[in-house]
Order: sequence, then structure tokens, then C-alpha cells
Amino acid sequence: MASTLPIHAVLPDLLSALRERSGAVLVAPPGAGKTTAIAPALLGEPWCTGQIILTSPRRVAARAAAERIADMLGEKPGERVGYLTRLDSKQSKSTRILVVTEAILVNRLLEDQELEGISAILFDEAHERHLDSDLGLALALESQQVLREDLRICVMSATIDGARFARLMGEQTPVVESEGKAWPLRLEWLGASPEKRIEDSMTSAILKAWREEEGDILAFLPGVGEIERTRERLADRLHAAPILPLHGQVQPQDQRAAIRRNPEGRRRIVLATSIAETSLTLEGVSVVVDSGLSRSAEFDRVAGTTHLVTKRASQAASAQRAGRAARQGPGVAFRLWEEGGHAGRPEFDSPEMLTADLAPLVMSLAKWGVNDPASLQWLDTPPEASVASARERLRALGALDEAGAITAWGEQVAALPLDPEGAAAVLFGAMHGQAGDAARLVLLAQERGLGGREEDLMARLQRWQSDRGKRADASRKLAERWARMAERLASSARDGGTLNPAVFLAMGRPDFIARRRDASGENWVSAGGRGFALDPASPLARAEWLVIADAQGQAKAARITAAAELSATDVEKHFSNRIEKRTIARWNSSENRVEARLERRLGAITLASGPDPDPDPRTLVDMLVDKAVERLGTLLPASLLARARFAGIEALSGAALAERKEVWLVPLLHGRRDLNLPQSHFAEAALNLLSWEERQQLDKAAPREFTSPAGTSHRIDYAGDDAPSVEVRVQALFGLERHPMIGNAPLLLKLTSPAGRPIQSTRDLPAFWRGSWEDVRKDMKGRYPKHRWPDEPWAEKPSLKTKNAFSKGGG
Repeated sequence: MASTLPIHAVLPDLLSALRERSGAVLVAPPGAGKTTAIAPALLGEPWCTGQIILTSPRRVAARAAAERIADMLGEKPGERVGYLTRLDSKQSKSTRILVVTEAILVNRLLEDQELEGISAILFDEAHERHLDSDLGLALALESQQVLREDLRICVMSATIDGARFARLMGEQTPVVESEGKAWPLRLEWLGASPEKRIEDSMTSAILKAWREEEGDILAFLPGVGEIERTRERLADRLHAAPILPLHGQVQPQDQRAAIRRNPEGRRRIVLATSIAETSLTLEGVSVVVDSGLSRSAEFDRVAGTTHLVTKRASQAASAQRAGRAARQGPGVAFRLWEEGGHAGRPEFDSPEMLTADLAPLVMSLAKWGVNDPASLQWLDTPPEASVASARERLRALGALDEAGAITAWGEQVAALPLDPEGAAAVLFGAMHGQAGDAARLVLLAQERGLGGREEDLMARLQRWQSDRGKRADASRKLAERWARMAERLASSARDGGTLNPAVFLAMGRPDFIARRRDASGENWVSAGGRGFALDPASPLARAEWLVIADAQGQAKAARITAAAELSATDVEKHFSNRIEKRTIARWNSSENRVEARLERRLGAITLASGPDPDPDPRTLVDMLVDKAVERLGTLLPASLLARARFAGIEALSGAALAERKEVWLVPLLHGRRDLNLPQSHFAEAALNLLSWEERQQLDKAAPREFTSPAGTSHRIDYAGDDAPSVEVRVQALFGLERHPMIGNAPLLLKLTSPAGRPIQSTRDLPAFWRGSWEDVRKDMKGRYPKHRWPDEPWAEKPSLKTKNAFSKGGG
């Protein structure tokens, strides 16, 4: 059978390329045989004297690939062909081909940059663009260039842009392409039913395929929940049919049953997540039913959590899924969306590099000796914002110093094959003589489904301890390995009795210590300042304190899916170094004053609060100053601000006054708790910011008052839409021939009668005298006969006196 694999047609070209060069790119469609045929073919090459590492994106696929290759060689796994995953391993001294998950490869590279004893690394399914795959390739390429020129690197996939990978690996890197064997594939577009639950739509589609087609059925659903609900519905309708789930939480023996034909020859239905899109060949499958949905993990930098997002599967993923039906013969794929909407789906899935938490990547690079990720070779350079966020959290954990270099503690954290938070928690446990307790809790937080699915990790821990299944046994052994590693790394154990294991989890995730905010236990606030939600029916809702291990949903109210209870004593005793006392200034808007309260806080969580009898004066004045800056328009005379704007005095602009608040507002408000000062005090303090030249410029360019020819003084308005303007009795302007100016601007004269009533406004007094004055004069003469109303007012002496008083006084 192996000789008929399509990959054999291009195998000589690939072998020749790897003899002549250190790298190659292989592009081969699903079913061509690249996963199972390439590594065995390399064993006979003269340069291949060591081990071949074949990476796989998932544990299920790694184990299946190793078992398939071993079977093709007539052996059992663990002989010449072995595998190594987080929970399972079969290898020996004779193992030449080792299939590993991508994370295992990264850890191997970090432990041994020279990769002693390794002749080749084959990156399978590279198109999936997992974070560990991209990181592993970047590290392997640097190791090859600096330390191991003889190391062969081959990137393999069904859908990747081969030329792009070739450019990354070097301009001379050859690209070998296999056409594969094309079996006929028919697409059936069933359309979407938005009003129906996805499990109901999938059940109907699977039953249709069961009736109308032949062969085993592979159905793609977004997650475990949808798979279980669909399985229940199908079991009620198809009592005799084997209905098999396939996802990461399924036991290994059950995963094998989903991959292989039914031994009794019965037709079966496999319900899978995206785990079955690539890598795996499911024997006997000729029908695919695709929900068109996928679920992936995305990191929310605001919430600090990784949550699962359900979205439309990309065109590339949909093609991979449909191709599962035609790997071994003609097939049919049923799609639960409209054909016309297919082009609107994203062309490819986003690389994890752009959506994942980069703290593990930054930690790995720091251990590798790289502070700047951009110095390595990437298809997509790690986003700067995500790298900065990761660095900040790692510095808070003590794993990186201020320059971004790894610390001695960080070296210990990085030495464990865990994410930084989990590694820190296990190390803290080891330091207290409880490495095993910490390791088990960390593993439960990472392995969904172990010990059940409820939120309470401690309850899951008890059930897991009594579970004798293979997955449970393997996971316990893994936790034991972590614990032993941590004990070798950590300092001597401390005395003090057995601690609640949740304390260690909290030590690794201090920002995720949370306190209940309401009686129902539904709303929580974390030390990091984020809000979380919990099902009020959960037993944890009665707790006062939690450490949150996992949460799903958006930042404002992510739903807690895994947590462990802490006591108030745990928090006070073990996190005393993070608890601080500080004076909090609060603004009492009803009394327009600042109040001081003394608070004990764990991050954003208030432990106790009361009036501060002796507050820090600086805390009070800082709030007063900030409130004063918000209210500059009311605290300072509007006339002063308007004059300054008109005169172009930048020092009295809102921005400048805010920028120099320490200079003029702090001395003015020091020792006070309110802003109840006269405007003149604020005006004087602001004017003191001006130099002598600026004061002169203000008075000259924007004088406060206008003095009339009659000697009367009138305030100039610089704030109105018609500024500058002044209100003045018309008789005070007698004798004035030229219009008064403020700088280059004519002063708007708002002329009034002897009784102060408006007459007319003008910016051209000579024109007014010789124009509309005649009509005004006639009107005023009738209304105010005792006053003077001359024909030529510009030639008269100014005076506000009546005619008699003017005559007696001699003008």
C-alpha cells in the first residue's frame, strides 16, 4: 500500500534536495502520505546518523502518526518509531523517529540549543501556524545557522505558501510539490438555519447523510459541548450505530476507535472538533458533515485571560474538512451554509502569533538569550503590543528584569515545561514542601475535563485522585514529573505546616486573586482590577475569596470556569507583601470638597476602609488641583481668560495653566480641602505666572477699560461673539472724531441713552455721526429734552450733564 502513496512520486526530489541543502519545503495535499512516508525515507540517507524529530500539532495526531509509521515498518510504537506528548510517551534507545507535539520540540530546543543527536526536524502541518510551531521553527533556524549547519529542516504542509516559507528559510531553499491523488468530491450546500441550535441542525444533516450516502461519517462541530449534545440526539435516533467523539479530552483508546474502522464492519459516525481537519486519516470515512464553525483560543490583553471564540471556519479550513471525505475514495461533503456566502468567509485562519498570549513565547526567548523577538526569523513577527504586555506580566512575576533579561528566578521558571504562571506556582509549592499538591492543581487548571467540568478545582482534584482511567493515570504521572523537577530547582523546603494548594496557584497568578462583590456570589473583582462573573449556583459562589485559574468571555465580565477557594487568612498571611495601606482621596460633589479615607488594598481589592485622621497633605492637594483644572472656566474670571485669548497670552491658555498646575495651584490650595476661594485669589495666582513683559503685553493689547472723552471708565468685554465691545452713553463720546481701536481691532461701541437703554452699535463712529445720528438725535431729543442733542456731535464737548447744568458749568 505504501508504494502507491502519491508522495513517492516526488520523494527522490526531496531526498536530493536535503542531501545538497540544509532545508526544504514540501507542499503535499491531504492523503499524499507526507506524514508517514518522509521520515522513514530519511533513515537510509548518509547524512542521517541521528534521530529524526517529526512535529505534530496535536497529541492525538502525534500518537496516531507514530503508530501508523511503526505499523508500516512492521514494528510496534517505541521501537524505531516512538512518540512523546505531554501525557503519553513510547520510546526507547533504539528510537530513530520520534513524533512530538510542537511544545515538546520548543522545550527540547531550550534545553539543548545544539540538538545533539538530532539529524533532522520535520515540521508537519505547518500551515496551522500554531504559536509553538512558529517559535520552534524560529529557534531551529537560528540553531542551524549558528551551531548546526548539518541540521536538516523540512517544513511540510498541505496548504502553505511554499515560496513564503522558502524565503524565510533562505532564498536557495527548494520547494518540492506533490500533486497527490484526487478522488472525486461532491459538495452539498444545506444552508444555514440561524433560528436552530447548531446541534439540532447538525443532527438533521447527519441523519440525512446517513440515509442518502454510504460509508462512515465524519462531522465537524466547534467544541466538546456541541459534540455531546449532538451525540445524545443521534443516540436517540440511531440506536445501533457507533457514535464516537474525537477531541483532546477523549481517552487514547477511544481516540484510536474513532480513527480506525469498526472491527465488526459496522458503519460509524465520528463527531470531531477541528482536531480532525489535518494530520489524521480516519479510515472508512467518505462523508463529511461540516457545521462551518470553529472554536479557537484568543488572548484578551485587557482581561488577562485566554478565552474561546466561536467563529466561521475559514475557506482553507473548510477545504481541509471536505477533503477528509475523499482521502481514500470518492466522497461527499455536506456544508451547513449557503454556497453564495462561502466567498465571504476569511481565506485563512489567523496565525496564533497574532491572537495568543505571548508570555510563554517571551519567556522562552529570554531563556534562549533573545530580548528582541524581531531579531529572529518569523513568518509573522510577534506584535509589539502583545510582547510588551507579556513582558510587563513577567516582570511582575519576577521572571524578567527591567531590561527584559531573564532573572535567576526566571531561569527556574523557564526550566519547567509549563507556562510561566503555572511554573511559578509549582516552584512556590516546592519551596513549601508541597510541589506535588501545586503541580496537580496546575495540571487540572490546564487539562479540561479531568475530574469533571465544574468550576471548583478542589472538587475536581478529589474526583481525579480516585479516577483510575488511563488519561487520569498519565496526567498524575506528568504532575509527579513536574513536582520532581521543581524540587530539584527550588530552594530548601520551609516549615510551617501544610498549606492550601490554592495558595500556590495564587502565588503564580496574584492578579487573579478575586473577592466576591455581592451576596449571590455572581460578581467578583480581581486584584488586577478586572471584573468576573460566576454562576450563582456554583458551590464556589459561597466563598469570599478565589484564585481564578480560567475564565471565558469578554474583559468586562468574563465567566469563571475554573477556580479554587482561598480563605481570608490565606490572603492576609501569604500575600501580606502585596497588601498596602494608602490614603484615597475622594471628591464629595455635594459639598464641593475632598475627603480622605485610609484603605488597605490588595491591588484593586479594598480590604478595609475608614476616615483617615492624618491624611497625606499631598494626596489631598493633588485631588484639589485636578478638580481645579477641570473647573478653570468657573474658578478664574471669564474676563481674564478672554483678555488673555485676545492678547495672545499663551501662558494663560487652558492647556498652559493645566501644564503648570504645580506652580500656581499647589501653593494656593495647599492645606485646604475645598475650592471655596474668591475668583480674585485664583486670578492673582494665575497672573503671577506671567513675566513682566507678558503683563505689559496683556494690559496694552487687551486693556481692562475704555476711558471715554467725558472721562468715564467702561469695562471692555472680550468674551462675547462681538468682542471687543464696550457699553457707553453716546454723550460721553461727543467731540470724538476718530473711532477707538483695541490694537488693530475697532472697538464695538454699544451706544446707550441717558437712561442706559440701547440706541445703536457701531464700529465706525465718524460714519455714525454723519449718518444715522440725525435720526437718533430726533428720537432722543423728543425722549430726553433736557439733554444736549447737537447737529455735529463730533464738534461738541463731551459731557453727561443736562443742558442747564452744562451751561452753568461752562461746559
